[in-house]
Amino acid sequence: MSTTTVRRLGVVAGAAAAAIAVTATSASAHHCFVPMYSLSGPTSANWFVVSAAMGAEFEGYAAECEGAEEAGYAALREAGLPVGLKIFEKMTIGDPKHTGRTNPNGADGIGLEYFADGSPLPEQMVTTYIAGAEAYAC
Repeated sequence: MSTTTVRRLGVVAGAAAAAIAVTATSASAHHCFVPMYSLSGPTSANWFVVSAAMGAEFEGYAAECEGAEEAGYAALREAGLPVGLKIFEKMTIGDPKHTGRTNPNGADGIGLEYFADGSPLPEQMVTTYIAGAEAYAC
């Protein structure tokens, strides 16, 4: 991977968490998410799903071919990272009255995560996905 690519990954990943948080809903009121380790789970109109590929696209990156996209997701699975994020659209969960109280079981990389508590998962997810996709020769 070239130095330019490494710098680009840093810029993309740094902005990706903010892009995911800001573009998740029109009101931008949702401060938490649930990491997804499979994109083939049940769907619901109540949840906005941001896949790793979509997170990368928020920053202007798109895999060059289907094989590169698959390699990006394979890199995430190998690293034990989520392949997507689920954001509840109807209301804020974890702190519905905005009192500053968060779930003590949250921010552990498994269940409910908080953007403001510095969860590294969105950035790690996008960075790892892009690195895996970039390493694949189309």
